[in-house]
Amino acid sequence: MIAVMGNHTVLGRRALNRATLDRQLLLRRSGLSVPRALEHLVGLQAQTPHTWYIGLWSRLADYDPHATGRLLTDRGAVRTALMRSTIHMVTAADALRLRPVLGPVIERGLTGPDLGALAEAGRALVEERPLTFKELGRALAERWPDGDPAAMTQAVRALVPLAQVPPRGVWGRSGSVAHTSVEAWLGRPVDAAATREELVLRYLAAFGPATVRDAQTWSGLTRLAEVFDGLRPRLAVFRDEDGRELFDLPDAPRPDPDTPAPARFLYDFDNLLRSHADRRRVMTVDFADQGFEIRNGQPPHAVLVDGVVAATWKAAAARGTAALTVRPFRALTTAEKEELHAEGARLLAFLEPGAGTRDVVFETPRPG
Repeated sequence: MIAVMGNHTVLGRRALNRATLDRQLLLRRSGLSVPRALEHLVGLQAQTPHTWYIGLWSRLADYDPHATGRLLTDRGAVRTALMRSTIHMVTAADALRLRPVLGPVIERGLTGPDLGALAEAGRALVEERPLTFKELGRALAERWPDGDPAAMTQAVRALVPLAQVPPRGVWGRSGSVAHTSVEAWLGRPVDAAATREELVLRYLAAFGPATVRDAQTWSGLTRLAEVFDGLRPRLAVFRDEDGRELFDLPDAPRPDPDTPAPARFLYDFDNLLRSHADRRRVMTVDFADQGFEIRNGQPPHAVLVDGVVAATWKAAAARGTAALTVRPFRALTTAEKEELHAEGARLLAFLEPGAGTRDVVFETPRPG
């Protein structure tokens, strides 16, 4: 729905859905390169070693995960703590540019008289050689024997920009969760010239139209209302169905609400589902109502049907056989099942290219 409220155009949830899917490269697969896509999306949440590759596969045409792995090993991209203090896969330039702006999010709640000395010692240790957090904690405890190794390690994580070094995160490979400083890994200092205004504009380009609270939810930053107020002359302003102000870039795409949205398989930490305070533009069913218990912050893998989450999926492989199981939240039409089957088969081929047999299976929707 697109209507008028006072002097503002009202964007209904379906209009917001299509706009956000377009920005997120989920209305059609994009021909962007991986670095350009990462910059446009302001990175991908990537706290798991590999599931975020599915996020790129769902968004990019002719996607090659091995080339993305080489980006990590060649230091063209890194996995580092940024938005919401969670690990994101970003280009090297964004790792250096975004960290100073998001420092307050990552450092929030830190107190103590020795933080400066702790940061200096921690930086020296991880720059001497990449360390796991357990190794770092042990080394810090040698200098501060009365300190809690885990707490000291987390303080270093907050105060020193850290990169998880390969082979951790490289497609088809494994490795310990070892860290060094972003500056040492990339050979350049962080970029102190970045601003919160720039971050907000990039957020809107990737996730808009959005409210102030949406931008705060995505970034973890607070007090962004003053940033939006300063940018107001440069932004388009709308209202949502509840009367809240929505901000957007004037020339950003806002497709017709009736634009078809293809079936898409999301990964567990896909930013599409965690970058708005009000997720109803993409979430119409709560996972808990479908019997899912979110343990240790681990959500299920979601499936988009007509642009909204309408199912979950999981894949398993053993002895040359692979299966992808779709669990719908409602009865699917024949056309929806056929589309999901085709897209699921493509995903299974991506995940398990060596499997001799691949099957896409549909469970019965949960009663009620």
